[in-house]
Amino acid sequence: MSRAEVPGAGVSGSSPSGPSSSGPSPSGPSPTGAVIVRPRLTWSLGLFVSEFVVTLRRWRTVALLGVLAAVPVLVGIAVRIESDGGGGGGGGGGGGEGPAFMAQVTNNGLFLVFTALATTLPFFLPMAVGVVAGDAIAGEANAGTLRYLLVAPAGRTRLLLAKFTTAAAFCLVATLVVACSALAVGALLFPLGDLTTISGTRITFAEGLLRALLIALVVAASLLGVAALGLFVSTLTNSGIAAMATTVGLLITVQIVDQIPQLHAVHPYLFPHHWLSFADLMRDPVYWTDLRENLGLQALYTAFFGSAAWARFTTKDIGT
Repeated sequence: MSRAEVPGAGVSGSSPSGPSSSGPSPSGPSPTGAVIVRPRLTWSLGLFVSEFVVTLRRWRTVALLGVLAAVPVLVGIAVRIESDGGGGGGGGGGGGEGPAFMAQVTNNGLFLVFTALATTLPFFLPMAVGVVAGDAIAGEANAGTLRYLLVAPAGRTRLLLAKFTTAAAFCLVATLVVACSALAVGALLFPLGDLTTISGTRITFAEGLLRALLIALVVAASLLGVAALGLFVSTLTNSGIAAMATTVGLLITVQIVDQIPQLHAVHPYLFPHHWLSFADLMRDPVYWTDLRENLGLQALYTAFFGSAAWARFTTKDIGT
């Protein structure tokens, strides 16, 4: 793995030996004695932008986004073929869960957005986020670039925050790729117009687009727990492949546990349990209970694994 641009990587020197070794601060007293903080803020923003651009330019990331964009195409073609064959556009479960949107795709292409998100959320989207987050720190350590990223004025806390922000931004990008691909395919293969909510009321196409955007934001927020978990795992090893495999393996394990009826007592505490609650945004009025539980659970997982990643990374021996 190579870096096109590493802020501060051109500065020579040994790696930091402790959590507080962030080198000379870009902020300092001015001739009048005032403390200048703008360079520090500029550096933090520049570090995030650099990390985000480098992440998006990797072939692995491009391949993941390509797969995510292809899923709505396959779903849309399958529904169109079935509807042309007299299948009625497919069926789905009730209760407002994501797969129930499949039955409405032939009536309104906007429903393909909800169907695609429901299809990719259980595995494809979290897997992509797990790969990116799992490689965040471990990949740099394996490539030998981590010690250069810690050269002044980066610092471990700021670098870890930039890595998590990049992973969180990728959650949004990946979700929007699925949503935009589904919207384009739905517009090409199916009619668009006013749509019927789960509650049976009619809303305009413009309001439907707004709800689709809100659903995409909720889905992206639902992936933050996976991003924090992957980042924590990434601080435990110097192998990017091991970190990515462990994160995806934990994701699959939690998904399996969430499907075992005998373990129903722990289901509400598992981060994937409320993922499909985004469908409640298609109710009229919106049912907020499961949505709040989902977002609150993701916030708890993010805080816990984010803190664990910080505690591990700030005490980790980077080596030479």
